Amino acid sequence: MLPLNAVNKKQTVTYAAALFTIVLWSSAFPASKYSLDYYSPGSIMLLRFIVASVTLGIIGIIRKIKLPKVKDLPLFALAGFVGMFLYMYCFNTGTAYVASGISSFIIASAPVFAIVLSRIILKEVVKPACWAGVGVSFCGLVIITLSQTTDFTLNVGVFLLLGAAIATSLYNILQRKLLKTYSALEATTYTIVIATLFMFIFLPTFIRELPGSTLAVNLIVSYLGVFPAALAFLSWGFALSKAEKTTHITVFLYLVPFFASFIAYLWLRETISIWAFLGGVVIIAGMVLSNMGAAKAK
Repeated sequence: MLPLNAVNKKQTVTYAAALFTIVLWSSAFPASKYSLDYYSPGSIMLLRFIVASVTLGIIGIIRKIKLPKVKDLPLFALAGFVGMFLYMYCFNTGTAYVASGISSFIIASAPVFAIVLSRIILKEVVKPACWAGVGVSFCGLVIITLSQTTDFTLNVGVFLLLGAAIATSLYNILQRKLLKTYSALEATTYTIVIATLFMFIFLPTFIRELPGSTLAVNLIVSYLGVFPAALAFLSWGFALSKAEKTTHITVFLYLVPFFASFIAYLWLRETISIWAFLGGVVIIAGMVLSNMGAAKAK
């Protein structure tokens, strides 16, 4: 049995890894917003995922991960197209229309869509408390949507970000199938590499926009590929593997929108309206309610 101080040290390292991941993921929202002043959404995707693919490829070689089976390549391709290509395009394009904090709250609703899609696609049983949480989160999404209405015109960015949230929810369902055969590192690495191949359709646009960019923005987009995409995944996996209970770590996810809003304020001087912030809080409250319902069911 480990001494008490050794246990506390282990928990501290685990929670520090989780918090480190959350900060990296939170920083991706204002970093993407900043980059959109120099690159189109497709160009940001391409540069970011080239860097992420190279980073994960190097890590994969060091860790000696196994190659994917030929019969699994279509599933990897589908996961890469839906969860990376469609997600990133909708996310980057939608972020151009709304503040970073708002985009982070909308993307945070992805687990809510995952519950709905799991019921439809996987026929999973969803407890009443989970459905109540889904309803609360959808109310939050309505509040945010209405808060972004100008002259009775709905903000297209909100719907693009909702599309991104749905895409990442579908990706999580596809990822479950891959994780039955592959490790998290293997599944993520091959999904990202294949998704990057799809993104090469933006290469002509990237080449055209590159001369108008700066060293700073190229470093920021490269940072998005190395840290929020690659290293954050590794630190999150480490935290999950060392935690006494998974919920002790996943609860950190609720902090992402608040951290993203804070970083966006310090960096970009972005502010969001009280109604948009209230809608975001309602979304998080719905997620908490859904997770509590799921935990009680288990």
